[in-house]
Amino acid sequence: MACSIVQFCHFQDLQAARDFLFPHLRADTPSCAMRRDPSKSTNWDDDGWGAWEETEPQELEEEGNTYKTQKTSWLQDCVLSLSPTNDLMVIAREQKAVFLVPKWKHSDKGKEEMQFAVSWSGFLNVEEGECVTSALCIPLASQKRSSTGRPDWTCIVVGFTSGYVRFYTESGVLLLAQLLNEDPVLQLKCRTYEIPRHPGVTEQNEELSILYPAAIVTIDGFSLFQSLRACRNQVAKAAASGSENVQPPPLAYKKWGLQDIDAIIDHASIGIMTLSPFDQMKTASNIGGFNAAIKNSPPAMSQYITVGSSPFTGFFYALEGSTQPLLSHVALAVASKLTSALFSAASGWLGWRGKHEEETVQKQKPKLEPATPLAVRFGLPDSRRHGESICLSPCSTLAAVTDDFGRVILLDVARGIAIRMWKGYRDAQTGWTQVVEDLQERAPERGDPSRFGGAQGPGRVAQFLVIYAPRRGILEVWGAQQGPRVAAFNVGKHCRLLYPGYKIMGLNNVASQSWQPQTYQICLVDPASGSVKTVAVPFHLALSDKKSERAKDMHLVKKLAALLKAKPPAPDLVETEIKELILDIKYPATKKQALESVLACDRLPFSCLRNITQTLLDTLKNQELESVDEGLLQFCANKLKLLHLYESVSQLNALDFHSDTPFSDNDLALLLRLDGKELLKLQALLEKYKQENTRAAVRFSDDKDGVLPVKTFLEYLECEKDAVSMKKASEEEHVALGSFFFWKCLHGGSSTEDMCHTLGSAGLSPQLLLSLLLSVWLSKEKDILDKPQCVRGLHTTLSVLSRMKVAIDDAWDSQSVSPWWQQMRTACVQAENNGAALLAALVGHCVAVQTSGTAAERKAALGADAEALSDSWEALSLDTEYWKLLLKQLEDCVVLQTLLHSRPRARPPRVPPPQAEPGPRLSAKRLLEGGRGGIADSVAKWIFKQNLSPDVLTLASTEGDAETADEAGGGQFPCSLEPDVLHAHCCWEYVVQWNRDPEEARFLVRSIEHLKHILNAHVQNGLALMMWNTFVVKRFSAAAYLMDKVGKAPKDRLCRRDVGLSDGALTSFLGSCLGLLQTLMEADVSRDEMQAPVLDTEDAWQAVEGPVSIVELALDQKRTHYPLVEHHSVLCSVLYAVMRFSLRTVKPLSLFDSKGKNAFFKDLTSIQLLPSGEMDPDFISLRQQFLLKVVSAAVHAQHSVAKDRESEDAPSTASGKDQDWPVLAVDLAHHLQVSEDVVRRHYVGELYTHGADHLAEEAILQVHDKEVLASQLLVLAGQRLAHALLHTQSKEGMELLARLSPTLCTWLKAMDPQDLQNTEVPIAMTAKLVNKVLELLPENHGQFNLALRLTEAVEAISLPSL
Repeated sequence: MACSIVQFCHFQDLQAARDFLFPHLRADTPSCAMRRDPSKSTNWDDDGWGAWEETEPQELEEEGNTYKTQKTSWLQDCVLSLSPTNDLMVIAREQKAVFLVPKWKHSDKGKEEMQFAVSWSGFLNVEEGECVTSALCIPLASQKRSSTGRPDWTCIVVGFTSGYVRFYTESGVLLLAQLLNEDPVLQLKCRTYEIPRHPGVTEQNEELSILYPAAIVTIDGFSLFQSLRACRNQVAKAAASGSENVQPPPLAYKKWGLQDIDAIIDHASIGIMTLSPFDQMKTASNIGGFNAAIKNSPPAMSQYITVGSSPFTGFFYALEGSTQPLLSHVALAVASKLTSALFSAASGWLGWRGKHEEETVQKQKPKLEPATPLAVRFGLPDSRRHGESICLSPCSTLAAVTDDFGRVILLDVARGIAIRMWKGYRDAQTGWTQVVEDLQERAPERGDPSRFGGAQGPGRVAQFLVIYAPRRGILEVWGAQQGPRVAAFNVGKHCRLLYPGYKIMGLNNVASQSWQPQTYQICLVDPASGSVKTVAVPFHLALSDKKSERAKDMHLVKKLAALLKAKPPAPDLVETEIKELILDIKYPATKKQALESVLACDRLPFSCLRNITQTLLDTLKNQELESVDEGLLQFCANKLKLLHLYESVSQLNALDFHSDTPFSDNDLALLLRLDGKELLKLQALLEKYKQENTRAAVRFSDDKDGVLPVKTFLEYLECEKDAVSMKKASEEEHVALGSFFFWKCLHGGSSTEDMCHTLGSAGLSPQLLLSLLLSVWLSKEKDILDKPQCVRGLHTTLSVLSRMKVAIDDAWDSQSVSPWWQQMRTACVQAENNGAALLAALVGHCVAVQTSGTAAERKAALGADAEALSDSWEALSLDTEYWKLLLKQLEDCVVLQTLLHSRPRARPPRVPPPQAEPGPRLSAKRLLEGGRGGIADSVAKWIFKQNLSPDVLTLASTEGDAETADEAGGGQFPCSLEPDVLHAHCCWEYVVQWNRDPEEARFLVRSIEHLKHILNAHVQNGLALMMWNTFVVKRFSAAAYLMDKVGKAPKDRLCRRDVGLSDGALTSFLGSCLGLLQTLMEADVSRDEMQAPVLDTEDAWQAVEGPVSIVELALDQKRTHYPLVEHHSVLCSVLYAVMRFSLRTVKPLSLFDSKGKNAFFKDLTSIQLLPSGEMDPDFISLRQQFLLKVVSAAVHAQHSVAKDRESEDAPSTASGKDQDWPVLAVDLAHHLQVSEDVVRRHYVGELYTHGADHLAEEAILQVHDKEVLASQLLVLAGQRLAHALLHTQSKEGMELLARLSPTLCTWLKAMDPQDLQNTEVPIAMTAKLVNKVLELLPENHGQFNLALRLTEAVEAISLPSL
């Protein structure tokens, strides 16, 4: 084992945290590289940007480079802390912070891995201008009996420039805040409980130390633990009750004022130490002279080490008992007088208060206790050197200090001297890792247990110093104190090395021994790869080469690895060298590792592998029994057994064994127990299946079936005792191993008897061999279908396997199903290659009948009675029924899969086929688990893919076209593919595809077509209701509200924003909605005249299970409320008309009163309060205006000359042809309480206006009030005549106008021909119109004489033309 970097966690989205902490890094290019007006800038702070307009290009380039550097090294500018239990990470900068927690999630490769995800982000500052300077994540131990010693929750401790230290929960809730000094907090460090390794080692107390520029504050760990737990409980209770009155518990701390030192950057709290008598006398002499007196017992002192300048490293010693700790409860009386309940005299507690209370507390800062002076005892005086950081080792004996000269100095904490220095590590980050020796691996051989001492002795501990040099992007591991560099890794230049130096707070001697949590001593955060890694260092790297047999073994392993990678000069020489290396290795585990690497090498020949393994096994057997590792001996024996098996199988496959017996169709029929017709049917079925289903596969020249490298062979199989089993492997690996064993047997290239005997003798179970045989058979379908003689090979192999001893148990109960054959049936049911599965089932059935008959004859020969014989026949009949059922299912699967991979001979023109996702390959198991609608659903997806028209399906079912029916699968599945069932699934498939891509309006149109082809009204009604509720009503309501809001047909942008459809797709959608609602109403009326269908299933598929089919769901739907559906249909018609003709100044919902509006978009099965009785005349007037607009627009769209020219660009309608809008308008008039005759008269007038006189004459027959119509038509005739006489300006017209009566002339001049849409109307048609008016007007009508004179004038105009 070598030192390694192990990745144990990933960041889910580290860039999101970076963008939150550094908003200016979100852009791809530095914003500072572009000149901008500072008055318009909204993303930059005002600080430091006063001279923006004076920036020179060179400065801009430098700022751009700084931006790029900051974008990659942003993590170096953050305050970073990771909990040692890896359950929380904090990244903070200035006032912002991000909390991340690990979660198990699937990676891009599909594997589950731990990922850090953001759980909270926000601002931590309470006072204006304060920034985060340091942070710690401290896990607190649980107090529950069931989880003693385990972490309960994690507290986040944050230090600020204002001097405050605040404590938060994982969710960012402020528990308490403490002000101990007004200077900025420089560093936070924590020490937790550790079990002393030796009896003489002083037991250290837990504490939290806070460093200020001239002071150190230490908070007692026990007091802090109790206070945090109490505050968390009180905050939870206050949040539950809504109260803000939280009483903080007392807190004990000490405050030392550090003297005789210029600047302090970092510190380390060593803990309580006791001097030896000699050191005690030396210290007393240095302080008090030679006359100084000493106490009998050495005093206990707390030691602190600081780094900074003058001195470079300072050592402080605080005598225990010299000063009493400051208790927050001493000043608790003062706190009770303040308005905030979270304020104590010692520190000032903040949290859970209103804004006014916060302002009061901030203005009234607490009284600060004076610090106890503490002078520096001694230090390392170096005036030019400035310390940057100090990192204490886990056992508090060594400390690593970094300085501004790029040095890393190793300090002896007890003696106060520097013992080692590393050069060239500028901006270095340091950490420690402590490794405990595994006592079980001490002795390299069991025969010499005393080499490192007794096996019961204490485990040794090794410390390694980890140095990260960001300038060089290298991570190094060094042995302490004077050890060599044991590892170096290239990790990048922008990482952060995290070394907490503590574990779980709140543990004691008992709790620490109960449960050992998994903690990470040191971590490396890599922002480039978004990963968190830890350094794994084996213990043996701390040992010198002279004392470490393991180090020597590892050297041999590395030499062996290099030898295996190199190109071998000669196999014999390489084999000899490998043997020597493996035999020189001492440790059994390392020797096993070396043998594994040799067996995994694909460059060595098989003979070399066998000889090496044999040599090692012989060597182990020749050693004394006590000194031999049993595990290694067994491992070698197992591998050698597998190598012999590989050699035997390879030799059998290499033999030239070919059966000369020809194989005809008659032989195949006899083998499968089929008659001539059945064989021809099977061959035709498989031939069509092969044509439609098989696709050309890519084959490489080196792909050889039945060949398996020895390395792969050893990876697949494992040997335990006398049995050989296969490891958990994928289907491809099963196929590869099965091909190696049986591919030549299936083709008659090797002896099946010998192969099965060899495999059985090696210890492979018949069940495993059967599984491998079926895997290769079912996977290589194309080769099998091309070579019918493979069926004979399968029959022979299966017969031999069935005769093996433990294949079919002789004690098997004859009344139950054979597990052997059930295994084969299960494999066939799960197979996706149904052609190969069908052949396998036929062969299995024949072999099962043959084997059962042989067993029955054997029993009869042994004198079994008639009852035993009858039992065997019952068992045979039971197994036979299962085989028949399986054969029928597989035959159906072959037919269905042939259909799903086929293409129709003719495709409907004009419409391109839709792009559908390729469906999964079928298997009998998938159909059995797909529910009753699984078969119809598969065919519906195929119909969608092929874009078959519903009429084709109807034609196939009604006319009895056998070939078409076979294509649709109806002959094989009369129940599952019943026409209504198939139409229902096609309808649902199309609407689902439309919902995925709503712009494909033709999908919804085709769905409505399939819905209309359903004959049973119960199914039709339920399916239409499901479509409405699931896919339609949400978009429909959005369209209605949008159109009512804008008061016209909305533009494309608004349609896409509110409805998710383009304007053209929305028009088609509303037309489809109208068709859906009309179908729903028709089905609601028709369902009373017919019964609900009885859903049945084919006999072979009675055991089907799974989801409920679409038809069953449709039949379970409630009955709709017809008036409510009709009410929605009226609204849909209005919306469709507005979009179809782009009408303006129309608010669709304003056409309905409050009752009508409230009833919209409710459940169609509910009974709503609908409008009834007489409607307000204002509503009727609005409705009438709307309907007349619709009629005018419809006639204009049909008969306008300009519209005819642009007919190709007209929007598509719901069903490919436009609605009969005049008829629809009359129908709407009936529902909207508008006079239908008014609409009809307006329609007649519009037709005459557009010159469609022949259509108008037919429409006149529908009008009831002919007299009013005649008056309207008289005006139209006058407009036409006025245009002919007054606007053409012809000489004949002027003469005729002069001959007319003054009354008629005045009337004609009052006419406005501009209202006519078509002025190019022959005068003969106008004469016919005037005659029609004269015919409709009664003689006593006031305008009869005018019509009579108009008739004379028209005749006078038409005479010259005649």
